[in-house]
Order: sequence, then structure tokens, then C-alpha cells
Amino acid sequence: MNDFQLKFRKRIGISDSEEIRFDNLGKVLKQTAMSIPFENLCILENNLCEITSEGLIEKIITRQEGGVCYELNYILCLFLLENGFDAYLVRGVVFDQVNKKWSATGKTHVAIIIKHKEEEYIVDTGFGGNLPLMPVPLSGTIIKSDNGEFKVEKTSEGYILQMKLSNKDNKWEVGYLFDPSKVIEGLDEIYDIHKVIIQHPESPFNKKPLITRLTTTGRFVLTNTSYTEWSNGDVTKRDIDEITFKEIVKQYIGTQTKNY
Repeated sequence: MNDFQLKFRKRIGISDSEEIRFDNLGKVLKQTAMSIPFENLCILENNLCEITSEGLIEKIITRQEGGVCYELNYILCLFLLENGFDAYLVRGVVFDQVNKKWSATGKTHVAIIIKHKEEEYIVDTGFGGNLPLMPVPLSGTIIKSDNGEFKVEKTSEGYILQMKLSNKDNKWEVGYLFDPSKVIEGLDEIYDIHKVIIQHPESPFNKKPLITRLTTTGRFVLTNTSYTEWSNGDVTKRDIDEITFKEIVKQYIGTQTKNY
């Protein structure tokens, strides 16, 4: 077992001796979501890592920071490949729930497709608080997890991940549109996505901090002005100031922050 394998397992709290199989992949996804936050602090601080395998491993595994979709799912895909999975990365376009339209940044979401026993599944640890925490089959079967219900619908435009989040949604909501046949061929394509995310005027990730992570009782979302927590079915939200924001960031990520 190589150094990356050992460090990733330690990062998410899985034993070195545990075999990673399809039937326990849900555990891997949940442990990853509870251990590695979705966050954009490095983008806002212009403290960007190199878009290389070494650079992303350094950021997520060695420095134990979080990241956005192309960082988190790239690292997870490496881990799956090294454990014998047939896995690859694809691009998607996220649905803007607030404005009810597809994101102006285009196909900048990165997710994972795995093939198991001749069936394809979408796997994602980089979709903020909307994580399925289980492989979701492209066949349309509904998957249930601690985070809600998820399914994939095939349409004339492509495949759409739909979700009904626990303690939040009472109807199916659109997550993102993707094409499993459009494989990301290399890190050059990841770098192109990275440039759009940090430069596009309508990118939601280059304006204000956003941190979200799964917890043992639910999940939380942190911005520089508010902290929202879902815990055992209850939702609490409170306004926060700059000092409180920095304290929470240090608690959950262990890093210092600049002013926002």
C-alpha cells in the first residue's frame, strides 16, 4: 500500500487493513464527507495549489484542507482507482436553485462515474451539502442515505442528478446535468475548469467564503455572515461576525483566514 493510500485512509478514518469494495463504498463516502469539508478559502485568498496530482494531494491530504469539486473528486477518484475500481471523472453543469436556471459557468462541476457489474453509477464528494453518500445508479433507481434520497433521470439533454435532502426538501430538486460519455481526459481539462471557477464573474466561489461539511448528526453551512446547522432533524441559523467566523473556521479546518 503506497503512501497516498495510507494518508487518505488516515485522513478519513478508515483502517489500513480494510478492503474497499463496492458494498462498503457508502462508508468511504460518508467518512470522506465528514472529514474533508467543501470550502473555497484558498480561492478567495489567492493561495492556489498547483493543479497536479502532487499539488492536490499536498492540499487535501498533507495540509488537511478542504476544497471544491474538482479537487475533492479528483483525490477520491485516485483513491478508488488504486483500490481497483473502474472510475473516471466527468463534467456537469449545476442547476442554480435560487435563479432557477443552469449555472452561467457552464460545465464546471466535476463528479465521478464508476462501473460495477456492467452498471454505471455517479459518485460525488464535491457537491457541498448535497452529497448522496452512496453510489447513485444511472438506471433511475432511488438511493436513500442519511442525507436524503437521490436518483438519476435520463433526459434528451443528458443525465440529471435529482435530490430530496433530509429535513429540507419535500419534492425532487435538480442537482446537475452530466454526460457519462464525456470523460475528463487529463489535468489540463481540470485546470481549465479551475480557471473558470476563479475568474468567471458569475462564479459563486470567487466572491465570499462557503464551507460545508457533514457531521455525526447532520451537516452545517458556514459563510462569513451566518452559520446554519442541521442536527437530528432540527435547523438552527445564526448571524455571525468576523471573529466568530474565524473561530469556526479554525475549529473545523484548522487554518487561519484573511478578512472577507
